Amino acid sequence: MKTFFKTKRFELSSILTYILLSAEITLFSCSSEKVESPNIILILADDMGFSDIGCYGGEIRTPNLDNLASGGIRFSQFYNTARCCPTRASILTGLYPHQAGFGHMTEDRGLSGYQGDLNEQCVTIAQVLKEAGYSTYMSGKWHVTKQMGYWTGDTNLTSKHNWPLQRGFDRFWGTIVGAGSFYDPATLTDGNIPTKPEKDLFYYTDEISHKTVQYINEHKDSNPFFIYVAYTAPHWPLHALEEDIQKYLGMYDIGWDSIREERMDRMIQIGLINEDWQMSNRDSAVPGWDSIDNKTLQAYRMAVYAAQIDRMDQGIGRILHSLKEQGKLDNTLILFLADNGGCAETLTEYWKGIFIPRVTRSGDSVMLGNNHPDLMPGPEITYQSYSRPWANVSNTPFRMYKHWVHEGGIATPLIAHWPEKIRNTGKFNHEPGHLIDIMATCVDVASAKYPDQFNGQQIVPMQGISLVPAFEGNELTRNTPLYWEHEGNRAIRTGKWKLVSRVKRNLNFTKEDKDQWELYDLEADRTEMIDLAGQYPERVEAMSAFWDEWASSADVTPWPWDRIQ
Repeated sequence: MKTFFKTKRFELSSILTYILLSAEITLFSCSSEKVESPNIILILADDMGFSDIGCYGGEIRTPNLDNLASGGIRFSQFYNTARCCPTRASILTGLYPHQAGFGHMTEDRGLSGYQGDLNEQCVTIAQVLKEAGYSTYMSGKWHVTKQMGYWTGDTNLTSKHNWPLQRGFDRFWGTIVGAGSFYDPATLTDGNIPTKPEKDLFYYTDEISHKTVQYINEHKDSNPFFIYVAYTAPHWPLHALEEDIQKYLGMYDIGWDSIREERMDRMIQIGLINEDWQMSNRDSAVPGWDSIDNKTLQAYRMAVYAAQIDRMDQGIGRILHSLKEQGKLDNTLILFLADNGGCAETLTEYWKGIFIPRVTRSGDSVMLGNNHPDLMPGPEITYQSYSRPWANVSNTPFRMYKHWVHEGGIATPLIAHWPEKIRNTGKFNHEPGHLIDIMATCVDVASAKYPDQFNGQQIVPMQGISLVPAFEGNELTRNTPLYWEHEGNRAIRTGKWKLVSRVKRNLNFTKEDKDQWELYDLEADRTEMIDLAGQYPERVEAMSAFWDEWASSADVTPWPWDRIQ
């Protein structure tokens, strides 16, 4: 309840400040034109960059996603929250992640915004739509609970109150933890029952797609359905099937510098980005392609990454085929996006966790880490990542990565496809949007009611707005800024202005180690190359004060929260 009342005070006290900051203020509205409640399929990719898929400028073959884009609309300025757990909490609840208890990951930090479990002051889309008569299904990665004692042996963490079936889903098949082998995923669960792969030839991406098709085919009643499809592709480890890898062999031999330039050119050609924006510099920690050894291994890593996305797209194609066969495609709203930007993490042999198997299902040793120069990734005995150089490519043309809240960490594709509703298909919508808008959109199209109370608990109000006006060719309406915080990295966006700061990484962190605020005009410079903070100190002061007030209202604890006594 503390968050609820603070949020109310924040909204009332801050609206005047925001009006002064942005000239692009409008009021919340929903569509007045109603159609029969649609089915809704929400598809989330994992650790995929802004420019990876074909319809966003990438060279990776994604014909099914490209067809969804040509028959729907693409959002060029949609945002996630820079990390897997916070994004999943936010997209499911329509709140900022701290308000749902997920300011960080699944560890309980003893702070209200960092519980590592969905709290009782939020509801999921499944819980809301179920009250509106929807059948609710999920396949794939959950990753919004610390309750994994069945696998870790911690008897204090065996509650299932935050597993999918207890959070509004009628059926669930997938994993509770966040990452794992694609051939033998950790924490695999069917409903409430932990299980194991039953097939000899098991590949997690295919099984997520197969389960989604099964839900569609077995849905026989007259109720609409909501399906949350949470792929783990293309999150590390680099696991892909040989037939898919073969498609990309040789494609990346030209190196990361050339691939970035080619993507930038295509993004300009298709109207995704402004040709006047300067592409961010290659990351200073990434060497030039011509200067590296073992180019074959480096190119192969990106080929495997591409194959992972390719396989996901194939599965989405099977889902679309099932919808067509059932006559349900036209009145199904399909949303596709990613949980954060490309991931710069480099795996080593010292990584630990239940998500890392030490042996394969057949008993062979798993070679963990990127320090195996003669071992090509892809098969089950490997456990590698594609690391910073290719993550820099995935996030073309932006700076930074997963974890950070510069554009490279938070920019995501968003494709919306709904033949019965979406106008001006094949176009880009260039208005800013955020994960918090997904709940509001689902509530709008389903004619559902977002509750003030649920199970006797006061519920934090929705933070986002409906995207339906954009489906109809109208302007979006937003009366508050957009906010971010993750591991001390902070940002606020009001209209075209973005104020952002990142934290320096060192073992003796103090509050003075926060980088200074940077200010960018994203209309002129979305790649964040020209810091205007020195030119507009009054705007920096006003926006930073506004961020501080939001942080206080939304259960954001100043970094470093893990060292608070």
